Amino acid sequence: MTIEFSQWTLLGEQAVCSAEHLADISGLSSTEMNELVECGVIVPVDITSQPMSFHLCHVVTANTARRLRDDFELEHNGLTLAMTLMRRMASLEKELNALRVRLQHHK
Repeated sequence: MTIEFSQWTLLGEQAVCSAEHLADISGLSSTEMNELVECGVIVPVDITSQPMSFHLCHVVTANTARRLRDDFELEHNGLTLAMTLMRRMASLEKELNALRVRLQHHK
């Protein structure tokens, strides 16, 4: 009989991790991580502190970037563009949903 233990972590904006840990988990290189930070796709907790730390919610973003890179064989410019567009679409969907809620309340 074997017993397996799993550890679950809520990927929110409370806990933080290092850039190195985020790169290790996602499979991105430090260069790719820096490019995603520079274009604003992944935002450090405090941009002025070194070493940089990130909210754990960025684990999902980093994993998505790695999957896009691998699945579509994207170079850094293509990856940055894809992630920027995905972030923008998510923002617009959130805004649209908020407007729909407001519209429902005004009927």
